[in-house]
Amino acid sequence: MRLNPIALVLAALHAYIGLRLLEPFGPGVQAAGVLALAACFWLLPKGWHVPEGRGAWSVLAPWITMGFFSWLLVLTLARDVSVAGAAVFTSGEALDAWIRDSAAGVMALTPLITLIGYFMARRTARVVKVDVPLAGLPAGLEGFTIAQISDIHVGPTIKRAYVAAIVERVNRLEADVVAITGDLVDGSVGELAHHTEPLAWLESRHGTYIVTGNHEYYSGAHAWIRELRRLGANVLLNEHVVIERDGAVLALAGVTDYSAHYFDASHRSDPGTALAGAPLHSVKVLLAHQPRSAAAALDAGVHLQLSGHTHGGQFWPWNLFVRLQQPFTAGLERLGLMWIYISRGTGYWGPPMRFGIPSEITHIRLVNPARRAGL
Repeated sequence: MRLNPIALVLAALHAYIGLRLLEPFGPGVQAAGVLALAACFWLLPKGWHVPEGRGAWSVLAPWITMGFFSWLLVLTLARDVSVAGAAVFTSGEALDAWIRDSAAGVMALTPLITLIGYFMARRTARVVKVDVPLAGLPAGLEGFTIAQISDIHVGPTIKRAYVAAIVERVNRLEADVVAITGDLVDGSVGELAHHTEPLAWLESRHGTYIVTGNHEYYSGAHAWIRELRRLGANVLLNEHVVIERDGAVLALAGVTDYSAHYFDASHRSDPGTALAGAPLHSVKVLLAHQPRSAAAALDAGVHLQLSGHTHGGQFWPWNLFVRLQQPFTAGLERLGLMWIYISRGTGYWGPPMRFGIPSEITHIRLVNPARRAGL
């Protein structure tokens, strides 16, 4: 590793962890701890550079290390706070025992949490059912369902079997529409086409619709748009389709990623353009990868926006920082008269870690609150 500023910061953090956790123990534990921290420091940067063709475990190892180090740092900081507090109320042998026991606790908890988080990330996403109350929803659209999947990140560690399991679970929902809200892939069509092929098996009454996320633009968006259309998905690029059911009309729109114009000026995200010409009294649902599209969606008259991008923070405490970049983090939120649902993601990115923030397949159902109340 070159000792650039980031490497120096990482080195300092590793040294801090070693000094704080290993001091209460004997030479044997200290030597083992130093070796473990050295291995962690060596592996960490390898996850940021993933050339095509690398085996899954050559990528998983540094990414698991990232998750491990994140928890190790957070728990060490929390432990130092507890030691400072204990020093106020106790001293002598009792304080020494807490210093030793809390350090041992951090060293035991970190691999345990990493292991649990890994298995939570690698399991097939659970189904989360969400009713969205839309005032004035026509009777013909009562109970209209959308199966939303988002942020799968098919790539170095998420492969065909993982995607096929998601597709099987989505198909069991028998939804009216399947919506994929971006960040489907992390890699080229040539490398990943075999692994995304199960998406062709998605089933719903009115088809599969997808919008681009920022990672599509990192991976060759135009090639992926062609490939997804070949698989039978409807890629919505600032456009909409009209779905009719029992005399009621739903305009399903989709926008390119919020940052797409940095990669292709013709792909500038625009909810207004996406809904131009939509039937005046239609229920308007917008697929937009990033929650940041919400303000423009509200101006465009959208009733419900479905987004992803945030992963819900993926694992604590990073969920606390999402609001520095996005207006919403996860779940069903309200902006003016518009609802927005932010998926926690159906896969993961980077560290295979989902501790406390599980992945999801979202089963959205549109309901009229007045009708439900019998009014």
